[in-house]
Amino acid sequence: MQFAFPSSINWTVSELTQYLRGIFSSAEELQNLWVTGEVSNATRSSSGHFYFTLKDNTSSIRCVMWKQQFVSQHYLPKDGELLQVHGYIDIYPPNGVYQLYADRFSPMGAGFLFQEFIRLKNKLEQEGLFEAERKKKIPPYPRRIGIITSLAAAALQDILNTLRRRYPLAEVIIAPAVVQGVDAPSSLIRALNLMDTQVKPDVIILARGGGSIEDLWAFNDEQLARVIASMETPVVTGIGHETDFTLADFVSDLRAPTPTAAAELITPNTIDLKASLTTLQQRLNQASQIQLYQIKQPFHHLQHRLALTNPQNHIRVDRQHLDEIQHRLLNDTRHSIQQEYLQFQTILQRITALNPQNILQHGYAILQSSRGELIHSIKQVKIGEIIAVKISDGNLDTKIENIYP
Repeated sequence: MQFAFPSSINWTVSELTQYLRGIFSSAEELQNLWVTGEVSNATRSSSGHFYFTLKDNTSSIRCVMWKQQFVSQHYLPKDGELLQVHGYIDIYPPNGVYQLYADRFSPMGAGFLFQEFIRLKNKLEQEGLFEAERKKKIPPYPRRIGIITSLAAAALQDILNTLRRRYPLAEVIIAPAVVQGVDAPSSLIRALNLMDTQVKPDVIILARGGGSIEDLWAFNDEQLARVIASMETPVVTGIGHETDFTLADFVSDLRAPTPTAAAELITPNTIDLKASLTTLQQRLNQASQIQLYQIKQPFHHLQHRLALTNPQNHIRVDRQHLDEIQHRLLNDTRHSIQQEYLQFQTILQRITALNPQNILQHGYAILQSSRGELIHSIKQVKIGEIIAVKISDGNLDTKIENIYP
């Protein structure tokens, strides 16, 4: 079948696409063929269609298998497998890309890229480049962070945003590099050597966003892996997604599942850092107070000894002793006076009890002769003699009428 060129020299995109589709459909060898290649980017859409890419060392072709054919297949191809695919070639009009429309496929084992990866991995592992003992420690508080990736990569912005959010104190230096294609390994090696010998950061992030195995293949380069293993600066890799592994990940000092995770692993969170600083400040204050107390103790002891030998202190002690003596003397004097007073009262009571006047109160009288003598016998008076009688409330004169022995 022949296709005529449009009469106009200026073609539209649709005209050119339709013309090329006619060429493809007219070539019988392109409508019934088998294509062998390694599977990558295998994805099943929500609609049930299966999309993947076939590739070899130098080329790749997009493939699609519609849901009706895919549900009849016995297994799901995986990335890295070598696959034989049957179908036809046509152009996808919306973007003008030719692709293989598959109706069946047959597995042929692991793809050559995957086989090469396994070969290099085994080789480097036998040389001890993956050993944990040779990996360098990541500094907990890096002051300078180096980043090696493409300036156009979205991964770079993710890393920078994470560093600004978590640890804005660090200085960040970027060494741009090609991260995909045949020039990528040498570009990455130059950036690593520049960082390690001239910039000398505390840690380096080697990063790239997700992609197929061929997109990440530069990070499986043997020379690049050896350079990473020989670095003096710790290297943290954040390449692809969590399920992606490259030789660079195995030889690096720390592997992160994503570029963002790499930035998180090498930096402390400012919130956690502030909490740690608060705890350290409290411990420092406690230690300072204990040390200050220990320093003050000898001075307090000397001050106490000086106070004990101070004459003024002796004077105070003597004054206090004098006050105590004066207080005891006063108490003793008061006690003596009280005792003397009690004795005086006792004597007074006894004298009072013996006072004749008091005896007269009980009806007794005192008799005196005319000569003033106390009469205590009848022999001292005569009949007719006048004597004086003293009673409690006065004196009487009485004449003796009779005397009775």
